[in-house]
Amino acid sequence: MLTIDGSYGEGGGQVLRTALTLAAITGVPVRVERIRAGRRNPGLQAQHLTGVLAIARLCDARLEGAELGASTLTFVPQRSPQAGEYRFDVSEQRKGGSAGSVTLVLHTLILPLAWAQGESRVVVRGGTHVAWSPPYHHLEQVYLPMLSRLGVQARSTIVRWGWYPEGGGEVQVDISGQAGRNLAPLRLAARGALRRLWGISASSNLPPHVAQRQKERAEALLRQAGFSARIELVTSQRGMRSSGVGSILMLFAEHEGGLAGFSALGERGKPAERVAEEAVEEFQQWWDSRAVLDMHLADQLLLPLSLAGGPSVLTTCRVTQHLLTNAWVIRQFLPVRIVVEGEVGAPGRVEIHPASSLEAEAGAPPGVAAPPPGG
Repeated sequence: MLTIDGSYGEGGGQVLRTALTLAAITGVPVRVERIRAGRRNPGLQAQHLTGVLAIARLCDARLEGAELGASTLTFVPQRSPQAGEYRFDVSEQRKGGSAGSVTLVLHTLILPLAWAQGESRVVVRGGTHVAWSPPYHHLEQVYLPMLSRLGVQARSTIVRWGWYPEGGGEVQVDISGQAGRNLAPLRLAARGALRRLWGISASSNLPPHVAQRQKERAEALLRQAGFSARIELVTSQRGMRSSGVGSILMLFAEHEGGLAGFSALGERGKPAERVAEEAVEEFQQWWDSRAVLDMHLADQLLLPLSLAGGPSVLTTCRVTQHLLTNAWVIRQFLPVRIVVEGEVGAPGRVEIHPASSLEAEAGAPPGVAAPPPGG
C-alpha cells in the first residue's frame, strides 16, 4: 500500500484528490495521512468527504477513516471504475448543509470515469461559484474543452447556481468512457494569436445594476488595454436559477495554443467595480506572461498529461505550490518525469514525460518500465 503525506507542499485538498484519482485509475491502494494538517480546519471537510465517498462508489473501494474531520484515510479499490449514473450532494455530509465545491468533486471523478467502459452521468449538488475553487464555468469553458484535445469526451450543464454559504447548486456532467483509453500528449508551449475574448457577469438575488456595473467596468478596462470582449449578463432577473446571493465576473480567452479562464467573486462590502478589476487584472497578468495556460489549468492538466501516450510540454503564467505539490503526488504513483522550470509566483515551463516516453527515450521495448509504487 502506498502512503502519502497529506501535509506535503501546499498541503491542501489537492493532495487527497490527486491520490484518490490515481488510486482509482491504477488500482493501487493508498493511505493518506495528515490530511490538510496545516489548514485552519484540518482533516476531511464536507467537500473532501463527498469526493472520497463518490470515487469509492466508482470502484467499490474499501474505506477506513471516511468521516468529517478525519486526518487519515485508507482507500483500497476493489475493481476498476464502473460507468453508470451517480448523484452526490455535498450538503449531506455536514449538519446544516455546505457550499463545498462541486467542481473539485467533479475533478476527482471525471478522469476515472473516462477509463470506465460506457456512458456515465454524474450529478453533484453544492457550491458552483465559491472561493478557493475554480467556478463551474471554468470547467465548462476551459477544462473540459482542453481535456477533449487529449481525447476525453465530456460535457456539462449547470442546473442551479450555488453560492457560499447556502450552496444548493447543481451540475450535471456526461462522460464517454473507454477502457484502456490512450490520451494524446499536448504541446502547449506557444500561445499564438488571441482569437476570442468573452465573459459572464452574473449576480443572484441582487439588484440588476450589480452585474451591469461589473460588466461595464470590465469592458472599459479591457478597451483601455486594447481588447474587445463580449460579456454576457446572467442574473436572477434573466432566468438564473439560484436560491442564494452572490456575484461573479468571469473572463475566457481562446487563442491558437488553447484556452484560459479568469474570475473574481463578489462579497459583502466589495464594490461591483472592484470585482471586475480583479478579474481583468488576472487576465492581464496572464496576457503579459506570454504563457499558454492560466495557473489553475496548468495544475489541472498535469495529471491527465502524466497518463498520456507521449511527452507533453506546457507553459503557465504562474508556477504555484499547487502545481509543484501535484507533481510530487503524481510521481508517487506513476513512473513519470515532471520537470518544472521557473520560480513560484513567476511564469514557468513544465515538461511531462510519462512512462511510455521514458521507455522510448531509453530505447527499451514497451512494458519494461517499473510498475507504480505499491502496485
